[in-house]
Amino acid sequence: MSASLARSGLGGLAILGALCAASGSRAGFGTPRVDVRDVAGGTVAAQSPSDASGQAPAKRYARLDRVGCEAELARRGISFAHVDDARGVLAPVRLSGPLHGVTYRTGLSAPQRGSSPLEIVDCRLALSLDDFAIQLAAHDVVEVVHFSIYRPPSTKWPANRIASRHPGALAIDAASFVKRDGQALTVERDFHGHIGAATCGPGASPHPATVEAMELRGILCDAADARLFNVTLTPDYNWAHRNHFHLEITAGVPWFLVHQRRERPLDTSASLRASMSGEAGAPR
Repeated sequence: MSASLARSGLGGLAILGALCAASGSRAGFGTPRVDVRDVAGGTVAAQSPSDASGQAPAKRYARLDRVGCEAELARRGISFAHVDDARGVLAPVRLSGPLHGVTYRTGLSAPQRGSSPLEIVDCRLALSLDDFAIQLAAHDVVEVVHFSIYRPPSTKWPANRIASRHPGALAIDAASFVKRDGQALTVERDFHGHIGAATCGPGASPHPATVEAMELRGILCDAADARLFNVTLTPDYNWAHRNHFHLEITAGVPWFLVHQRRERPLDTSASLRASMSGEAGAPR
């Protein structure tokens, strides 16, 4: 989310994850939830047996090093430029063009975008965004307008230490999905969620269930079905996410989270703490 929005501390982070089990397009609304297990006082989504091999896209991409990841970008014909200096980022690049006809951009002007850190992306997230673009193209989406991808860590951050989430350029805060005819599906206006409501799975539905809200929900849950991102947060999570989808690649973890409802504060497990290293506060 944008820097001006409210931030909550790690002690207040509350996550109840549930997986939208993959069973075809639009499956996210009616598929069974995977069991949720307590982890050190909190709850995260249990790993699905289908992901045990680690072949889910988000997991495969998260394991890549810079050389391997950039080789995959080149193999896919993705146009990109190297970024020499992006503190905390393993494989920083700038996308030089659309992915399957979909442009990911901030609301900045073109000259500003070329130098803004907000549009630097870790190569591993770029691969997931490439896959996501295939799904988005089926909705005739040609632009994803986001608040930020990379938000540099503190100047005290060690030069050789890789960060996670936005300081690692591994998360995107997607605010609007613009179609070829100019129609914009805007998260804040069109999602129609409610803090504590289910996002995907049985009983999940926007209120009111407008055409725009149903399409946004389908976009999100199809991405969750495909395991394109480890972490998915929406306006159903908290007020700070009222205006965007937080979509994140998380290296070194076995789980996927699609936030469902707010529960007690989470005292994170070792793997969760590792994924949060370098950032104060909850995902945003």
